[in-house]
Amino acid sequence: MILVALGANLPGPAGSAAATVRAAMARLDAGPARVAAASRIWESPPWPPSDQPWYANAVVRLETALDAVALLGHLHALEFEFGRVRGMRNAARTLDLDLIDYDGVLRAPPQAAPELPHPRMAARAFVLLPLAEIAPSWRHPGSGIGVTELIAGLPEDTVCRPLPAPSP
Repeated sequence: MILVALGANLPGPAGSAAATVRAAMARLDAGPARVAAASRIWESPPWPPSDQPWYANAVVRLETALDAVALLGHLHALEFEFGRVRGMRNAARTLDLDLIDYDGVLRAPPQAAPELPHPRMAARAFVLLPLAEIAPSWRHPGSGIGVTELIAGLPEDTVCRPLPAPSP
């Protein structure tokens, strides 16, 4: 199972952050990958807490012949296409695409990027809640803990909620 998390909190070429996430999902499906499943769009506050706008987030399950390194390169190219400028860590962005899991592969430094599974995904509601929608039986490749158990372990004050579907 290949999982990618999408996030944005600045408007981009497609419009609002949520519109950008939707457009990025469509662009991912245009090749060299196919979106096999997509979550709803969720909103969450910036992390760490700041005065940045809230994020629009989603998770997709992809099918692709690309290996993890080539897929990461493709994701970075799409971020650039959507106006992403890499700067400070945790800065506001027009699009963020994170490779969360690549068929259960475990890769840790000092191996080449990407680190798999994503090193902070197990503590992020904005990844886990959308992930549970499309892969409710997913288990963390390193710990073996299921997505439901990871969600149960999130802090009680965690804020992450689905956005209403766009009007037709």
